[in-house]
Amino acid sequence: MKIVILDGSAANPGDISWEKIESFGDLTVYDVTSPDQLVERAKGAQICITNKTAFTAEVIEQLPDLKYIGVLATGYNVVDLKACTRHGITVTNVPEYSTFATAQMTVALLLELTNNAGLHSDSVKDGDWVRSPQFCYWKRPLTELWNKNAVVFGYGKIGRRVAQIFKALGMNVTAVPHHMPKNKEDDGIRFAPAEEAFADADVISLHSPLTEETKDLINKESIKNLKDGVIIINAARGPLVNEEDMAEALKSGKVAGYAADVVSVEPMKADNPLLTSPNTILTPHTAWAPRETRIRLIDMCAENIKAYLDGTPINKVN
Repeated sequence: MKIVILDGSAANPGDISWEKIESFGDLTVYDVTSPDQLVERAKGAQICITNKTAFTAEVIEQLPDLKYIGVLATGYNVVDLKACTRHGITVTNVPEYSTFATAQMTVALLLELTNNAGLHSDSVKDGDWVRSPQFCYWKRPLTELWNKNAVVFGYGKIGRRVAQIFKALGMNVTAVPHHMPKNKEDDGIRFAPAEEAFADADVISLHSPLTEETKDLINKESIKNLKDGVIIINAARGPLVNEEDMAEALKSGKVAGYAADVVSVEPMKADNPLLTSPNTILTPHTAWAPRETRIRLIDMCAENIKAYLDGTPINKVN
């Protein structure tokens, strides 16, 4: 059986073994695959593994031997599911592998905005503390999170984890789930619709999938209704936030800080307005990237393949 991994260097730049996937057949791993290379590289393969390499209907038409696509991620919008179903191709994803790492990154982004640890470390290394007439100093205002109102938009596994950590920091936490439960709270975490929850938020953390409903959730109009000085964290999907509108809000001070591990187009474009926005922290989509997390991802991908070959597919998305 021929197996091809099309963009393996993102999940495994060389620090993890592909052995578990290799055990299923003749494996070829490409670090990166461009759209014009895809058909040639996938030709003859029964199994293809992709992270961000897109399988359009046009591509699928040219791969008659393909029987299975394993998405090495939770999101699977890079695959045309309808075309796969027409051609009898099974598509699977890897859900919930990065819950702990993404929650950890979310809190790291929030703490960097409120405590400015990186800024002050750089300042100390530049000699500012050596030259200081006082025993301490700070380059930007610091924010205590205790008793602040935090809103977690999206209450899946990651949102729940983030809400628990926020609560442990002493924050008043309100969650906005996709479907409002009958109970008004869960273990001290209150539930409310977005408009109500956002109005009183000091911190908003986004943990929703990207859908027609959630695209541009944070935009010029919704920002107008937020408290002055709100902090917004996005470790979910870049297009949840209208970046032009966010840049304006940061420049005006309406939004006190924005920290994101994702942007609307990745890799980031040179003209992205967030690059020149004040009080902004940007990381290159690394929430999922701890080695432990990536090992879990590859292990779960191998489990998906085994289940498919055994005739009992799991994590099937089409």
